[in-house]
Amino acid sequence: MSLFEHDIAHDVSDWLTGEHRTGTTIMAVEFADGVVFGADSRTSTGVYVANRVTDKLTPVSDKIYCCRSGSAADTQAIADYVKFYLDIHENETNEEPSVEVASKIFQLLCYNNRDNLSASIICAGWDKVKGGQVYCLPLGGMCVRMPFAIGGSGSTYIYGHCDNTYREGMTEDECLKFVSDAVALAMHRDGSSGGMIRMAVITKDGCRRINILGNELPTFWSK
Repeated sequence: MSLFEHDIAHDVSDWLTGEHRTGTTIMAVEFADGVVFGADSRTSTGVYVANRVTDKLTPVSDKIYCCRSGSAADTQAIADYVKFYLDIHENETNEEPSVEVASKIFQLLCYNNRDNLSASIICAGWDKVKGGQVYCLPLGGMCVRMPFAIGGSGSTYIYGHCDNTYREGMTEDECLKFVSDAVALAMHRDGSSGGMIRMAVITKDGCRRINILGNELPTFWSK
């Protein structure tokens, strides 16, 4: 087998057997009335793009969502477990679950299985006790509430931008621009992020979804 044929065989093998991973950019930010989510839509299998329009914003209750990065299989399974437990909790208490409870269930699952999972989660939403909340759960299962959180491979490119741009007391429209600009910048630099931007706004009234298509993404000096 020639070197070229070996490279082709390796690439095909990688495509057929590689793990589906949401090498990604995910983000959430609190504002006075709720939270704003944002994520790209690329899922990769090795070096191949397996899905260009993945929805990485996953509901676990009516007013609580999570953003997923890491192994697609691991994060989908974790989100399904959390949704199951929150459904039971809501049926037993006859009340909507709190964001903090949801984040603690995520933490329990991620921490207890930290050696077997590749999962980084942002859990955020709105409840009547504390309003809009964002909880960051990086690899390993730590859980911290933050005014905004970023994650995934694309986040490494935008820490400086987010630190410089974020300010307390932003309005919903300002948060939407903050998230869309940050995710677009990460998608421009990160080869594992791409596709479109999926966004969600969660308030006491529920969830509103917003999609920014690839030809409508914010552009900067590189346009």
